[in-house]
Amino acid sequence: MRDILERHQVLIYFGLVALAAITGLLVPTMGRLDIAINPALALMLFVTFLQVPLPDIGKGFRETRFLGALLVSNFVIAPVLAYILLQFSPDDAMLRLGILMVLLTPCIDYVITFAHLGRADARLLLTSTPILLLVQMALLPLYLRLMLGDEAAGLISMAPFLHAFTGLIMMPLICAGLVQLWAKHSRAGQGISNVLGLLPVPATGLVLFLVVGATVPVLGAASRASLTALPIYVAFAVIAPALGWGVARVFTLNSPAGRAVSFSTATRNSLVVLPLALAVPGAIPVLPAVIVTQTLVELVASLIYIRILPRVGMTGKTPG
Repeated sequence: MRDILERHQVLIYFGLVALAAITGLLVPTMGRLDIAINPALALMLFVTFLQVPLPDIGKGFRETRFLGALLVSNFVIAPVLAYILLQFSPDDAMLRLGILMVLLTPCIDYVITFAHLGRADARLLLTSTPILLLVQMALLPLYLRLMLGDEAAGLISMAPFLHAFTGLIMMPLICAGLVQLWAKHSRAGQGISNVLGLLPVPATGLVLFLVVGATVPVLGAASRASLTALPIYVAFAVIAPALGWGVARVFTLNSPAGRAVSFSTATRNSLVVLPLALAVPGAIPVLPAVIVTQTLVELVASLIYIRILPRVGMTGKTPG
């Protein structure tokens, strides 16, 4: 069942997005679903973290060349690309904030499955997930202030960011660790863990449904912002994987590890960053619409990545 869900996850996501869009247009009260987004996100992250074995988290720190390439591509190269592309957007503080919030944060959930489908080393990405998460949460406020200056200072309050980080990221991570410990010492715990292992795709689909369903009723007011951000996201989706591949070559990674860096550089953390965006005063409707737009572009791009990236290769060493 898990293999079936992962193999057809893109169709599942697009089907739920289409259903949410139609429902949102027909039922204006769907906008009230925004209160369910945070619990659904917490569930999605919990079942995602549950796939990361606690002993393997330490291994992520030992894969030094892969980790170096991953950090450089996501937190040096990708931010530079995002800043360059930002110059093609209007001088609108809320729009620019939404674009940067999503482009500065690398994905930590479904990128692992897409990487696996694209013959990348998904294991390396999986063990690096907590590192990516912590680094992006630490650097995001700094990058936003650096790139937006006083605009960011007027829009961002650190208290909601810390609250969202604690409730939606740290708590699911801790709960996932406790379930893993239970599963290690109990047959009942192992059974529960196996059942929860079926949920990453349904949980991600639920989040997409809620986000799109809650956003569509107010999308008309933000359609211009979404259309403005669209070419920027497409450009990022085209350029970022090539830059990630280039960084992997510099670090002399083998082909599967290089593909993993490329997938990570191209895939952004739109769903996880959404509650942080909603914590910004006056976020609705612009920020959710801009972030959902990037998610849709990314899902289409991922279908292309899993066909193109397996055809490219490099001569390199095993990461370590």
